[in-house]
Amino acid sequence: MIQFVDRATITVESGRGGDGAVSFHREKYVPKGGPDGGDGGRGGSVLLAVEPNLGTLRDFQYHRRFKAGHGQNGMGKKMYGADGGDCVIKVPPGTLALDAETGEQIADLVESGQDVVVAAGGRGGKGNVKYATSTNQTPRVAERGEPGRQRTLLLELKLLADVGLVGFPNAGKSTLLSKLTQARPKVAGYPFTTLSPNLGVMASDRFQTYTVADLPGLIEGAHQGRGLGLAFLRHIERTRMLVYLIDASGKDPWRDHGILVDEIKRYDRTILKKSSLTVFNKMDLVLKRPRAVKGKQALYVSALQGTGIDGLRAELLRILEKHA
Repeated sequence: MIQFVDRATITVESGRGGDGAVSFHREKYVPKGGPDGGDGGRGGSVLLAVEPNLGTLRDFQYHRRFKAGHGQNGMGKKMYGADGGDCVIKVPPGTLALDAETGEQIADLVESGQDVVVAAGGRGGKGNVKYATSTNQTPRVAERGEPGRQRTLLLELKLLADVGLVGFPNAGKSTLLSKLTQARPKVAGYPFTTLSPNLGVMASDRFQTYTVADLPGLIEGAHQGRGLGLAFLRHIERTRMLVYLIDASGKDPWRDHGILVDEIKRYDRTILKKSSLTVFNKMDLVLKRPRAVKGKQALYVSALQGTGIDGLRAELLRILEKHA
């Protein structure tokens, strides 16, 4: 199981540019030896780069400040100062970077190898050789390097998974995840056991693997921020398909299904275009299947006892491989 952290705030600071140099070389018949002060080096930039082997923002709980190197000052003999080293911050696929002060979206980092500059380094200052003219052959001025930039970023991880398990608290999502994959999430007999997503890997007979996510429990009013609210809904945006997991022992299971669908629709109706399955869980606690609803199909399982799990896994793999 991968322990999940999906939000982090970090401060980044790019490097300042080096100052240009005021310098003169010695050469016969050249006034004061002639200007030869070089430019200062560029300050290092701060970049965010996708690292496909990462799956959480957990590291940013402990390391929250990042600085790039400063550019070196220019030198005589028209020697440029060295550029400052860039600071490259590795983030998992699915990371959204926002300016913490303005809320402006800076980047949406999804693909492996994708990167973006979030704080550009300061430009190096010009040396006095750049100020020489026909009327001023011995300039004694040079340009100072530009300062670096400091900003605070909010990083949000929108989960990238093949299958997202959606359901009310205590619907049995964690137990089902443990049956479909090798994940071992904590399971308890009370609501809101899962407060952050758990991930597991489901393998097929074709030696392909698919990521299954047990998403935090949804409640009515989530689109308005109730319960885990938008923190939950944010994670389902990028899952390839959804499994609506319903407690078959509830008072009205199909009504519960309708509430789940409605909450997602109110948040972003385009999510409903994803492939989906309706699965009634806890069939070991009921005497008969939930009433049939015209036009709606479902699978029936007992995650606790393992009943129906093989059939569910086969159907998930069929859908995923069909839309690969």
